[in-house]
Amino acid sequence: MQQKIRWGIVGLGNIAHHFVKDLLLIETAEITAVASRTLNKAEEFAQEYGIEHTFGSYEELFKCHEVDVIYIATPHTFHAKLAIDAMYYGKHVLCEKPLGVNRVEVEKMIAAAKENDVFLMEALWSRFNPSILKITELITEGVIGGIKYINADFAFPALHRDVENRLLNPNLAGGSLLDIGIYPIFLAYLLLGKPDKIMASSKFFTTGIEMQTAMLFDYTDAQALLYSGLNSKSEMKAEISGTKGSIFIDPKWHEAQGFLLEINGETIHYELPTKGRGYYYEILEVHNCLMDAKRESSLWNFENSLDLITLMDTIRKQTGIVFPFEE
Repeated sequence: MQQKIRWGIVGLGNIAHHFVKDLLLIETAEITAVASRTLNKAEEFAQEYGIEHTFGSYEELFKCHEVDVIYIATPHTFHAKLAIDAMYYGKHVLCEKPLGVNRVEVEKMIAAAKENDVFLMEALWSRFNPSILKITELITEGVIGGIKYINADFAFPALHRDVENRLLNPNLAGGSLLDIGIYPIFLAYLLLGKPDKIMASSKFFTTGIEMQTAMLFDYTDAQALLYSGLNSKSEMKAEISGTKGSIFIDPKWHEAQGFLLEINGETIHYELPTKGRGYYYEILEVHNCLMDAKRESSLWNFENSLDLITLMDTIRKQTGIVFPFEE
């Protein structure tokens, strides 16, 4: 019988609940420990999912010998320190996106992974979504020809939330760009690579966070129009247009259950429902990498994470997005 990979969970908000429910669908996974800054919260979470070990500090979990890999789902500002601390205790790490708040943090995290010979991956779950995988396969095969245009957005109303909420709090690297703008940026980068030029514009909220950002990625032969926002709702559709045809990803495209291919006057709908919420596939990737003794994923590697954060740094510089702890 294959030995189970033992998980520890750090940061017990909504995303962690979705993640753990998908983790429970995987036979080779076992959730052995959770940690929160308050022990009561850890105990409540553990009781809900039948988890054996609970800790009132993150360091205690990092020291736990019953844990192989740690999933970090805290606000962005804690990602780098927690991931680095965990890796220095010899733990493998799957860290929520963005991996770090800026390129400097991501570089430090990758250096820690290499120094401690452990696995590290940014939890960009859309990369492993069956629809996204099938779309990249079709594009590689040249089914829609050369890509000339991408349009992708991600927006929902969030300004009514408490100002201390992570999305609205600049001290927690709040705003739309790092939290949801990362998805449209990822799609353009995945399909077209790094742009030759970026043009971007942002609007700001009273708390100081950026509440909406429009982006144009300009390539030698193509353009991508991208958008993220917290002050209104968008359809959350994505369109990929090529010289021979187009692909329209079903909303919400970042967690797609299928897509539409239009080619030669015909329409084909691919139905690719996810298992669970969709975190299932990034978890499988972690397991496959660990079983093969790989220290980074071939589907989303260190260079990809560095490129992605560099693109976001560039947008932030253009639009004036600066967090208080960076000043």
